[in-house]
Amino acid sequence: MAQRHWPWRLAVFVAAVVTPVAAEERLVVGMTLLQAATSTGAGEEFFFFFSCSIDCIAPPLAEPTANRRRVCLDGSPPAYHLHRGSGGGAGGWVLQFEGGGWCNDAPSCAERAGTRRGSTRSMDSLEVFSGLLSNDPDMNPDFYNWNRVKLRYCDGGSFAGDSELRNGSSVLYFRGQRIWDAIISDLLPKGLAKAQKVLLSGCSAGGLATFFHCDDLKGRLGDAVTGAEKNLNKDCLSSTDYPYQCFFPQYILPYIRTPYFILNSAYDVYQFHHNFVPPSCDPKGQWSHCKSDPGACSTSQIATLQGLRNAMLTALKPFQNEQGVGMFINSCFAHCQSELQETWLAPNSPRLHNKTIAELVGEWYFERGPGIEIDCAYPCDSTCHNIIPSNQEFGRGVSMPNCDQITKISFSLVNKLKDEHCYNNGDSGIHNGGPCMNIPPKFYSISLQMILYLSILHIAEQFIISYDI
Repeated sequence: MAQRHWPWRLAVFVAAVVTPVAAEERLVVGMTLLQAATSTGAGEEFFFFFSCSIDCIAPPLAEPTANRRRVCLDGSPPAYHLHRGSGGGAGGWVLQFEGGGWCNDAPSCAERAGTRRGSTRSMDSLEVFSGLLSNDPDMNPDFYNWNRVKLRYCDGGSFAGDSELRNGSSVLYFRGQRIWDAIISDLLPKGLAKAQKVLLSGCSAGGLATFFHCDDLKGRLGDAVTGAEKNLNKDCLSSTDYPYQCFFPQYILPYIRTPYFILNSAYDVYQFHHNFVPPSCDPKGQWSHCKSDPGACSTSQIATLQGLRNAMLTALKPFQNEQGVGMFINSCFAHCQSELQETWLAPNSPRLHNKTIAELVGEWYFERGPGIEIDCAYPCDSTCHNIIPSNQEFGRGVSMPNCDQITKISFSLVNKLKDEHCYNNGDSGIHNGGPCMNIPPKFYSISLQMILYLSILHIAEQFIISYDI
């Protein structure tokens, strides 16, 4: 096949509007090495947990005022895990944004601030690396010996935003952009500045973060490490009268310059359970059996799910033939498939045309093939690992919006519709392929668009965008 000449490569998903960090506030911190933990297939090898300024289990140390702006929801410093590369992979770096949904309002963010999703004080010091982060060559053949970094997620907004909110006697810090800036600033002198290959990846809300930070990282790894502007894509903003659209990939992708790979299930299980048909939109519980067993879904419910898949494929279609674009879109009820070894690469992993996710990502990254596979519609795929989560599994540290809240969240991005609510028109609930079809008709189309594309990013799998020096 013809070689694609990419000046760089990387991995990607999306985040939010932020303000540039002043140059004099650049974070310089000593990193505290915590105890090691084995990675999948690690043998005698270890990976290490580092935290900006503090041991994540001990009380936080006092920090200069400027550094307090690079903090988690509760004000604790950010953190990441690093497993050093070796041999021929020592010049390669994989950076993985951790996922974990969003918090939606002050109460849900305050609750989150007391969990590992909002505070490094509540995080475990050990983290097992698997899937894309594994150091076992049999389980991760293309990236096992690269430097592998997991960026811990604690800002509640996809590593984006730059503000704070007083909530009673406490303060909630939405400093995701500064957390990103701080961690990259710390990694650059540790070898990232001299990286030969970089893969930036993310799962779920972390996948969302990659969209906003991929071109920034590419710029920072160039000759002039001056920092890119921390804002929504300016080309996207200048092309529309509706700036909120630039939160969503179908509007961002035409302006992203970094090659990217989209890994996603067409029936993302988190989206299906908590966004597409939340319990408050299903007053008679008609979807509960379908959620717990897709084989029990009625014909009309399957048609609704196919509508979700079709909307996603329609959104992605304009980009399928773009140079540097790869995709693995399967028809499994799954979520975050690159982080789980059994879905990333294992004897019974999901496959499309007999290719696992790991194999297709490697094919795309190293230009061994086109790197695009899109599955047939459910229930055609016999290789799926269908996940049927409990509410507790997905609810841990994640706010689950009700029907009214979904509409409010969508409308708040548009601003002018923020006071409208999803209402119950008798027992209409969900019908004909859309969330909250009982929304007033004149508002329905924009609500559906916002929810579906929020799902493709924030709820979906991940984006992988690569560079190559």
